[in-house]
Amino acid sequence: MNGTAPEFSLPPGLPPMLAPLHRRVCALVERLPVQPPSFVLARALDRVLLPRLPADARQALAGRCVELRVTDFGLRVRLQLGPGGFALASTTAEPALRITAPGSSYLRLLRGDDDPDRLFFERALVMEG
Repeated sequence: MNGTAPEFSLPPGLPPMLAPLHRRVCALVERLPVQPPSFVLARALDRVLLPRLPADARQALAGRCVELRVTDFGLRVRLQLGPGGFALASTTAEPALRITAPGSSYLRLLRGDDDPDRLFFERALVMEG
């Protein structure tokens, strides 16, 4: 990490007067352990993504830490792909890939409304690593 304070984007439709409360809630969520949401996402990805994941993508992800951040909720998950599917990644492992976006961008990806390239060029999705 770079040591700077996290920036939290406001969810669409949230009144600006709630911004201070939103920042406090996000700061609290960011301090919570990453294991519970990471476990839930790993199980979901095992069912939805893993059967469709090409062999070359599996090989590229194998054993590497991937971190996903949802900026408008302060949520962070850390995963790695192992022989048995997606699993929790160590909280100390340096992520090989970090994807940062607001929840609405992740939903656009899940629904198939947009692809990652478009979101990347719109700066709605940031990929590092």
